[in-house]
Amino acid sequence: MALRIIVGAQWGDEGKGKIVDVLSERADVIARHQGGPNAGHTVVVDGHTYILHLLPSGVLRPGKTNVVGNGVVLSPETFFTELDELDKGGISVEGRLFVSERAHIITAYHLAVEGAEEGSGAGGRIGTTRRGVGPAYRDKAGRFGIRVIDLIRASGLRDAVGRNLEIARRIVGAEADLPEVEEYTERLAAFGEKLEPMAADVSVLLNEALSKGKDVLAEGAQGTLLDIDHGTYPFVTSSNSVAGGACTGLGVGPKAVEEVIGVAKAYSTRVGRGPFPTELPPDQAASLREAGDEYGATTGRPRRCGWLDAVVLRHSVRVNGMSSLVITKLDVLDELEEIKICTGYDLDGDLRDTMPSSAEELSRCRPVYQSVPGWKAPVRRARKVADLPPEAREYLDRIRDLVGIPLGMVSVGSGREETVFC
Repeated sequence: MALRIIVGAQWGDEGKGKIVDVLSERADVIARHQGGPNAGHTVVVDGHTYILHLLPSGVLRPGKTNVVGNGVVLSPETFFTELDELDKGGISVEGRLFVSERAHIITAYHLAVEGAEEGSGAGGRIGTTRRGVGPAYRDKAGRFGIRVIDLIRASGLRDAVGRNLEIARRIVGAEADLPEVEEYTERLAAFGEKLEPMAADVSVLLNEALSKGKDVLAEGAQGTLLDIDHGTYPFVTSSNSVAGGACTGLGVGPKAVEEVIGVAKAYSTRVGRGPFPTELPPDQAASLREAGDEYGATTGRPRRCGWLDAVVLRHSVRVNGMSSLVITKLDVLDELEEIKICTGYDLDGDLRDTMPSSAEELSRCRPVYQSVPGWKAPVRRARKVADLPPEAREYLDRIRDLVGIPLGMVSVGSGREETVFC
């Protein structure tokens, strides 16, 4: 049996969707273990672009079993919209998509609460996507969330909806335009009827698959630096996006984990507020943003852009127990004369090679850079390491040496075929 976990090594948006899609060819089951519709995985297949917010990236591979785990917070509206879009594209998931009965539901009340808490100003309080994800996880931790099994069994659903409405009105105001209890209970129960054929105890399903020697590929959303415990708190998401989150988010023990594969861009990006040591000045960031089409798949927000940060990557290697690293979007750097890599931080005169735990201290860190020459040549046609320009190989070798683990793959374009296996 083999469980491989794919994790983001930066602040998310590393290209995990494509990597999961490529690796899913050799997997039997693809399982999403955390996050919600606040992140989008972009996958290009035969020139067609799919943006998946809740569905595992393996749904685009015919015959593959796909699982939405208990660690995910599920928006029924988003979930069924995605299924409709796949159906229009001729992709059927009937009989091969399963949703955990224990997964929590994002309600209309969660959306209203997050909108009120983030405020109406540009960027909001911490820059969330306002998809109701944080409030849904908060209700889960508070032990009054609504789960998939509650929609299906329906008994007690009205009381749970009533509690949600009460909390929402307390936060957004009594006069807020929110759905009433009876109306919304009926709506959720209707979603429950649609979910029932795919609802399952996914822990049982996955452990049975592993015991039969099946290969399971686990994917999450966001990246390590947005993990609720190991990220740049409080500018983080509301769940564990590190490798350990796959075990709790799927109901699989750590003994089943065979490999943890990290994914990082050849540079760095971040969406929302929070410290970002290698962030480039606006004019340089704009150039990199346009070259890499760095706009959020979920919100369309422009991403903040900067040089690759080896301190961040070493942190991610450590907390995830990564066995190999994938570098994506190498082609975005094709036109650069010089490329910089952050190898350490200067914090008030002290040189550091690890990240401070405090976001305030991290915001004061000044990057210490090493430079390598650019390759000034297109890399998208490369299919093996020897096809890459010598300068590109030198850059990749430097990354490998700085993070201390081997490189497994390099993505040189958005298509499945635009991949170099190291």
